[in-house]
Amino acid sequence: MKLSELAAQTGARCEASDANAEIAGAAGLDQAGPGQVTFLANPRYTSRVKTTRASAIYISENAQVNRDDLAVLRAKDPYLAYTRALILFHPESSFEPFVHPSAMIDPSARMGEGVFIGAYVVIGGNVKIGDRAHIYPRATIYYGAQIGADSVIHSGVAIRENSVLGERVIVHNNAVIGADGFGFAKNEERRWLKIPQTGRVVIEDDVEIGACTTIDKASVGETRIGRGAKLDNLIQVGHSCAVGEDALLCAQVGMAGSSRVGKRVILTGQVGIGGHISVGDDAVLYPQSGVPDDVAAGQVLCGTPAFEIGAFWRAIAVFKKLGDVPKRIRALEKRLDELEKPKSQK
Repeated sequence: MKLSELAAQTGARCEASDANAEIAGAAGLDQAGPGQVTFLANPRYTSRVKTTRASAIYISENAQVNRDDLAVLRAKDPYLAYTRALILFHPESSFEPFVHPSAMIDPSARMGEGVFIGAYVVIGGNVKIGDRAHIYPRATIYYGAQIGADSVIHSGVAIRENSVLGERVIVHNNAVIGADGFGFAKNEERRWLKIPQTGRVVIEDDVEIGACTTIDKASVGETRIGRGAKLDNLIQVGHSCAVGEDALLCAQVGMAGSSRVGKRVILTGQVGIGGHISVGDDAVLYPQSGVPDDVAAGQVLCGTPAFEIGAFWRAIAVFKKLGDVPKRIRALEKRLDELEKPKSQK
């Protein structure tokens, strides 16, 4: 692809002496070679621009590159432009419609056009599979579930009864959608009585769910994942939870039952959300934050219990000095003892 075409299709401006130079791929600063485009988004990696073997580079509007042999593609967001280049050079592979003879499909299931059903897939009664859906081997679709058009269900996934998945949903290996929520009541003998989990899970369009993630169905009503949300591997979403549109949940996040996460919220690794807690739109929680109370829209929090990021770093600065406090107290006590001694003992 010519540099000028690449720039046009990725939202960049070409500043190269040879706009017709051919680019055949995209890679990071250290991995890129001749004929490839790379990017610089974080200024801390500026020194690596001197040694990259790439033929072209995406940089921001104000960045400078002092290399005559490196074609410049300026973009408002170099990382976004580079991502679009990766998509251009690595388009999704196509597949031929196919149903493997070992797949077990209930006669009442309804299949769309152009679907792919892999080996040993099990599809229960009254299931609906949308057009061009791709279901990899050994996935299990329970009774009454629905999967929208162009969705991809990878090997080992279990989609439980009455779960609803929208269009272009991607579910990675061994995720479980719609398992029973964790609900129990203690009876008169102080033994646990299971609370029936009668609800369902609804996954809206363009959601991606990582490997080994679990999303529990509601005890009553529904657990809902909003349009465009992205869930990493090893996430637990409890019963009756709601995740807002375009939210980003990183690995090992845990959401207790009936908690709510707003639109565009970012929960980084190992964040824990308590039951019935609400996190407002555009909030960001740093790794391992514990959230015992509601979070206002736009807040950036850190720590356990989580509090405002600026206050957190000030507290950390003080915490680092706490080790010196006992020594200083002992020195002050010694001076005080000397001052309080009778004159005859001094």
